Amino acid sequence: MQGAGGEVTVRAGGSAPSSATSLAPALTSRNAAQRLDEAAEALYGYVLEGDVMKARQESEKVAQIFLSTSFEGLTSVEGINAMSDVIIDLKATLAAAQIHPEQWEAAAAKLRLAANSLSHPRQPMWLQYYKLIREDLNDMEQNAAANDLKGWQSTLERLQSRYDNIRPAVIISRPPETVNAFDSWLSYAAGIPASSQPVSRARLLEIVSYGQDAARVMFGKEREEPALTLPLAQQGYGAWGLLAGGFIIAALAYAAFRKYRGENEDWKPV
Repeated sequence: MQGAGGEVTVRAGGSAPSSATSLAPALTSRNAAQRLDEAAEALYGYVLEGDVMKARQESEKVAQIFLSTSFEGLTSVEGINAMSDVIIDLKATLAAAQIHPEQWEAAAAKLRLAANSLSHPRQPMWLQYYKLIREDLNDMEQNAAANDLKGWQSTLERLQSRYDNIRPAVIISRPPETVNAFDSWLSYAAGIPASSQPVSRARLLEIVSYGQDAARVMFGKEREEPALTLPLAQQGYGAWGLLAGGFIIAALAYAAFRKYRGENEDWKPV
């Protein structure tokens, strides 16, 4: 992740100008997104440096930019809500009487990723997490092959923590169906260790396969290799299989449509 950026100056409203030449152009959604990205980058740098005062000042700039712009056309309603939640959580973390560097850094990093996703929708920074998420899924596959539910739970908790860091950024730049598909898979996989009935090795591998597919769709990766590197016995898919399969198919179809539409629109580089 990049370090601190330059200070951002937010244009504040005031009294009516004395002449037409002093009128400033309206802040567009795209310009505001760029300023928000720069402010988030600067804030993250101050947090890493341990500069509490500057970090708090920069958080006020972030809030001002966000409140003064609609960001219409850059993200969905869900994306706006996700950004709002990130800013609220960040301000609450920075306002705490006791300093917790790890919590500060996590909150600042989440904002950094979310703001970058809004400013750079075609190549956001959160895509760099694909290797880490994929490694966690591969570890889960190994846990499944060994029928190691303790290892499964430990690996899933690590994956969940990493996903929590990028989830707001994902919501900003991906359709709700894609986010819901991965969220649903995570929720189901997390309940496996507490299942009242034993879960077979083949079933665990099948569940991992759904997670790998959902991750590929979320990160926009082509399926270049089989989802499973370990053999999987044939069996019925069951209710979850049909549900998860439906999620994946819907997400794939929607992602393909978005990709087609994006290629046929005239995007302006940021």
